[in-house]
Formats: sequence, C-alpha cells, structure tokens
Amino acid sequence: MDRVVRWLEKEEIPHDAAVLDIGTGNGVFLVELAKCGFTNLTGIDYSAVSVELAKNILKKEGLSQVKVQEEDFLSPSPSLRGFAVCIDKGTFDAISLNPDGAVRARERYVQALRSVLSPGGLFLITSCNWTREQLLNMFGQGEGTPGMFRQGIPQTSTKPDPLQGCLGEMLSNDLLF
Repeated sequence: MDRVVRWLEKEEIPHDAAVLDIGTGNGVFLVELAKCGFTNLTGIDYSAVSVELAKNILKKEGLSQVKVQEEDFLSPSPSLRGFAVCIDKGTFDAISLNPDGAVRARERYVQALRSVLSPGGLFLITSCNWTREQLLNMFGQGEGTPGMFRQGIPQTSTKPDPLQGCLGEMLSNDLLF
C-alpha cells in the first residue's frame, strides 16, 4: 500500500484524479490516499458488510466525502465509468483463483476494467499469485487490453515467519498499465 501511494506521489498524479479502489474491503487504502491529498476517491466491494465497515471507518476518520459502494466488479454498473486510476490490491487474485470458471472470470475482469478506466488511464495491480510475465500476458499485451504495460513498481520479497507455516519467499508484483 505504501509503495503504491509513494509511486502515485512520485509520478505527480493529480490529487483530483478520479481513483477507483477495486475491492476496497475496509477502506483503509482510501483513508491513506485521502490523507495524502487525493480528493476524488471511490471504493467498490461486492460485500455489503465490507462496504458498511469502510463507510464507518471513513466517517470516523472525517472522510465521509469518499464514495464507497457495493458493486460486483465483474458486472459494473453503467455509472461506474471515467476513472483516471484504477487500483487492485488483490481482487484479481481472488477472482481468478476461483475454481469455478476462473478463465471466464479473468476475461470478465479485463472487460470490466476496460469499461471503467478512462482512455489513457492508469491501472495498478498488486498480485501475490501471478508472476510479472503472467500479468503482462493477461493485461499488457495484445489487442483489446486495457493499456500497454508502462512499468513495474519495484518487486518486493519478504521472508515469511516460519512459525506461520510458510516456507520460501513471498513475492508481490506491482505493475502499472
């Protein structure tokens, strides 16, 4: 989350740019963006409970102007359009690993992204389940993709806590399209 915020600031993304947080969950990322001066923020989540939690957190932080709505990203409403920046911090991973219809779900995700992202807009995705090359194949190359790959935010690698039953390294890929 911090790397994405730092990158947005480094690239001088206008603070009034329309930003969509795909799969906002509790809305904490929206809080961080608002604290950094971003003013045109929308978060969506398919979970009504998550949306209510996010609204409560935003209200407690004095950020009730931030929009949060219940929305299935695979079937976006016609009003969900025109975003200069779309950010995904794990929703694509969750959708694409569903054992029932994963390939079709990934295709629908790309179609939905195409419909909500403004021409020339930016798509930032964080993935722990897909390699950089796989993400490039799904999002950044070929006709009809949401945009051409522009760059990667430097990859991070962390050593998991062996007490939590994890072995090896965990990688996070942050890519910008």
